[in-house]
Amino acid sequence: MKTFLTEHIAALRAYLGTRRGNRRARRYVALSAGIVAISLVAGVIAAIPVGPSDEQVLAAYIDKHSQTLVVDSDVPATVFARDLYSATPGIETLAASGTNYDWAKLVMLSGGWPMSDNNITVMLRWMRQENGTADWWNRNNPLNNGFGSGGGGGTGSYANLVIAAQKCAEALSTKSGYSEIVAGFASSADPSVTEAAIWASPWASGHYANGGHWSYAPVDQVTSPSGTW
Repeated sequence: MKTFLTEHIAALRAYLGTRRGNRRARRYVALSAGIVAISLVAGVIAAIPVGPSDEQVLAAYIDKHSQTLVVDSDVPATVFARDLYSATPGIETLAASGTNYDWAKLVMLSGGWPMSDNNITVMLRWMRQENGTADWWNRNNPLNNGFGSGGGGGTGSYANLVIAAQKCAEALSTKSGYSEIVAGFASSADPSVTEAAIWASPWASGHYANGGHWSYAPVDQVTSPSGTW
């Protein structure tokens, strides 16, 4: 490229030597020299090598550092068991379902006691003794609780069943005479243990005839009317 440029410029100079003052020729020389210079630079740029792409670099690294794990065919397989997990329904879930079973669970949730079969069984039987099953939500006070309901002797009412459940759990946990009931719920005791504690407590003045008025029949699932929750 350098030899070509030198020879080309020398030839042009010789030509100009015979016709000095020719502006057109001088412009030609300048233009030709520029073209040759651009060609020279382009050739240099074209000669600069292009590096590998990121994908090529990654592929080369994996190829160079790849590993192989060999396991004997007689190695016994190990089975891992995942830990069991469960979810506890919250207030919104229970209220959306809206049955007597849900209210019994909400009392357990409000008191921090297990929603076990034993505890729910006791609660459903207790609710049936107070208001019956068909109208278990009566006055939004399923257990005829006088605490915070505005009516002595359990004749008051609550704004909704959520408050009723919370007040029921609060009364059991804070008022005297109910510690054995709370202990039964806290330990998910056999229903007979917790029910005996209910009969012996001051919740009902007649003490449910010490169990004589208690029913052990299965409790139907009944949904309360709209607006009760």
